[in-house]
Amino acid sequence: MAFFHVDARKNEVLNVKQKQSKPKNSILAIFTWFLALAAVWLLWSGIYKPLVMGLGAVSCALTVFLAQRIGFFNAPTPLHILRRLPLYWLQLFIDVIKSNIDITRIILHPKLPISPVEVELVSQPQSSLGQVVLGNAITLTPGTLTLDINSGLLRVHCLTHAGAEELLAGDINRRTAELTEK
Repeated sequence: MAFFHVDARKNEVLNVKQKQSKPKNSILAIFTWFLALAAVWLLWSGIYKPLVMGLGAVSCALTVFLAQRIGFFNAPTPLHILRRLPLYWLQLFIDVIKSNIDITRIILHPKLPISPVEVELVSQPQSSLGQVVLGNAITLTPGTLTLDINSGLLRVHCLTHAGAEELLAGDINRRTAELTEK
């Protein structure tokens, strides 16, 4: 693909820079993501029969193929995420347990003390991948739901003011930025 610059004074089109139309995909990155998806799939399914494992392999291959088709591998692939992911999952799991306990207390309370609020959260992760991971982590946590992600702003519905304050304190935002940004 060629990039052009129009010189308004001379009304000429100047060829500024020639660039490849599509960066080459890293076979190592594609293969690594396939292996990571397959490992996670095997751990979560817990069924090791040939048919189920074959369907899992097809599912992982289709996921990697679609990711390649939409250009996921055209940008530098964030392989550094894979080594940080287990700790992030552990922290997210702890957050989910704490939120479950809080929501259970609210539901079992006779007066049902909810105070729904919608907040805008400025995303610390700058990449689109980081913002999507942050939005999904917020949605996975009981009592919060990501409604919209637009230009680094996340619109989040919280069941209580305390939940909104905890979200705005930025712990999950910071951890997600540490996970996804180099």
